[in-house]
Amino acid sequence: MAATLDFDKVRGSFPALTGEQVYLNNAGGSQTLGTVAERIRDYLLKTNVQLGATYSTGRKSTDRYNEGHAAAAKYIGASRDEIVLGSSTTQLFRNLIVSAIDHEANIAPWVGLAERQKLVLKWWKPNTDGPNADTNPKLLASDLVGLLTEKTRLVTCTHASNIFGTVHNIKAIASAVHSRNPKTMVCVDAVAYAPHRNIDVKDLGVDLYSFSCPPALSNLVSLGHFFNLHATLENKLGLAGASYELVHAIPAVVEYLDGKSEGIVAHEGQLQRTLLAWLNARANVTVWGERSADVAVRVPTVSFTVNGWVSKEVVEAMEAESEFGFRWGSFYSVRLVKDVLGLPEEGVIRVSMVHYNTVDEVRRLVAAMDKVLGRRK
Repeated sequence: MAATLDFDKVRGSFPALTGEQVYLNNAGGSQTLGTVAERIRDYLLKTNVQLGATYSTGRKSTDRYNEGHAAAAKYIGASRDEIVLGSSTTQLFRNLIVSAIDHEANIAPWVGLAERQKLVLKWWKPNTDGPNADTNPKLLASDLVGLLTEKTRLVTCTHASNIFGTVHNIKAIASAVHSRNPKTMVCVDAVAYAPHRNIDVKDLGVDLYSFSCPPALSNLVSLGHFFNLHATLENKLGLAGASYELVHAIPAVVEYLDGKSEGIVAHEGQLQRTLLAWLNARANVTVWGERSADVAVRVPTVSFTVNGWVSKEVVEAMEAESEFGFRWGSFYSVRLVKDVLGLPEEGVIRVSMVHYNTVDEVRRLVAAMDKVLGRRK
């Protein structure tokens, strides 16, 4: 039997949840743990000094920063010297393969790099012959093999789609890439995946894996120093970009998540089953991505459109008479929404849930949306 979450403790850990607003735009930023805010405040008020100093506060500040790195490494199953916080993973390569259905953050940098360096860029597009390929395009390792050559130096993709919630089989993708060319690096954007599942980068077999630390804790990026000696991975990619107080808060996130993985997956499965059951039962609704609520193939980020409605209209009608906060649009995946799905500028309606949402909230969302949509036959 799957572990269950203590909802009094879960909900009580997030101060924002005491209000009336129901947060269903979590893929764009979930709410912040109270312990995270406390650690950020404590760092800024007590140890906000330059790292590396030998006086007592300087040593304490450096220790806190190092503890944050150690917690982040533990979270993804890596060693301290294998991670970088607050960096860009862009490097110089000769031949790049980029997914056509990713978030723009994992497309535009590589497209720009290829243009500047006159590199060969190949688009990894979903197979259009698969079942429901028009509404559920997927990245499959089998569709990638024909693009790989001895000159390929980088393959990029997302672990989970920020539009569909679809989970890609990263382990199979990495294996296919490295079997063809061990020198090719696999770069995975896990922003839409990390808040929902445990991560073990060693098991996945990837080379570069990036995400914002969940829940709702991201590191700021700043310019580095041109005289950096590049002796370590952090020197090469970090560029002094990690915000010290946010790094200090990472242990609070890891501590909160410890032991909750099974309970989170089971509960989020209930959330997506409740919403998808209603969406799939409506003849005038198109679910984009997996229609299945199986936690093995999706996370609770659900996108859909309604026949006869512009996505913006549905969201604004719901906002006018309810406390539910979710959004319409392309969510920085314009190429996917417009070029692959062929949708207009208003894009999809996206409801993105996390483990602190309740089944009751989803049921009330469904009831309110049923009422709104029932006004237009």
